[in-house]
Amino acid sequence: MRFTIAREKLQEGLSAVAASVPAKTTLPVLANLLVETTDRGIRLSGTDLDMAVSTELMADVDVQGAITIPAKKLVEIVRELPSAPVKVSASGEQKITLECSRSKFKLLGLPKDEFPSFPSIRFGESWRIRSGDLQKLISHTAFASSTEESRPILNGVLWELRPDQMRMVATNGHRLAKMEIPINATEVPSSDLIIPPKALEQIRRLFPAEEELEVARGDNHLGFRSPFTAVYTRLIEGPYPNYEQVIPKDNDRIALADRNALIQALKRMSVIASDQTHRIRMSFNSGMLKFSVQTPDLGEAQDELPINFEGDSLDIGFNASYLLEILRNLPTDEVRLTFKAPERAATIEPVGWDDTAKYLCLIMPLRLVD
Repeated sequence: MRFTIAREKLQEGLSAVAASVPAKTTLPVLANLLVETTDRGIRLSGTDLDMAVSTELMADVDVQGAITIPAKKLVEIVRELPSAPVKVSASGEQKITLECSRSKFKLLGLPKDEFPSFPSIRFGESWRIRSGDLQKLISHTAFASSTEESRPILNGVLWELRPDQMRMVATNGHRLAKMEIPINATEVPSSDLIIPPKALEQIRRLFPAEEELEVARGDNHLGFRSPFTAVYTRLIEGPYPNYEQVIPKDNDRIALADRNALIQALKRMSVIASDQTHRIRMSFNSGMLKFSVQTPDLGEAQDELPINFEGDSLDIGFNASYLLEILRNLPTDEVRLTFKAPERAATIEPVGWDDTAKYLCLIMPLRLVD
């Protein structure tokens, strides 16, 4: 194998696939990237067996071939190379030479045969979805998924695909984020898929917003493909909890607040809040929201914020970290919070969002007395 490629182009391709290479692995070949020549140049591929990423780059190919190269060292070398064409050649099954200007490196690789094959995905039966719509769903919901291993199903994001809309939902049992966007895909079947957030982050990062993606399903995998880049991910199996039944329909206490002012007040209160529970008390009255925190071994704090509030006054406790995370992901300057009672779920929505998407977050309260 022998080819020449612009150093900037190679670095761009490496940054796209490097995230799919595991930091630690017992299988040596997984620490490598697969480099193979194609009709248009070269293809770089990486995988951790749960997720795989490949991208095609324009290059001048002299001799066809394929080999795997240690990912970490290749990324570090290319990052330090001068801005000049990079010549890459492989002799036999394991020796790779990189030359750029006056720099020359030799690395030991592994044969292509040892690299895991990508999952079988039938792209002939695919959905076509605008990348920007998918990115919007991911960036507003994936943060709410769980990182605990006790309920693996909550470690994924539910993606509901319907002919007229698509929806993403994520929850860790204490907070929930749900967004839906209208689409027109009448020829495809409805499907419910549970996807790991790590793969969704790569999809959000790698595909330009204006690009149309092909999305297709294999037996237990999902593939996302554009003309030059593809992401494959293992799906999480099992039934997702019935999230609709936890979303309150009868909350009759309503608060309108400035999102940034709310964020700043919560950040100030968080300094004194318990490191374990992050609990703060929020007292809603007509025209004013009062914050208070008491942490026995640390101290106490109070703050207040003017708001519009309808309904009977309410004292309710929340995990400030969860509430802050929701507020940071809301897309408008004003937010609407609804409540029923101190022990019932509260909802948070953007106000005045000129968008076809529907977005709602939910947060469970904390007991104010232990």
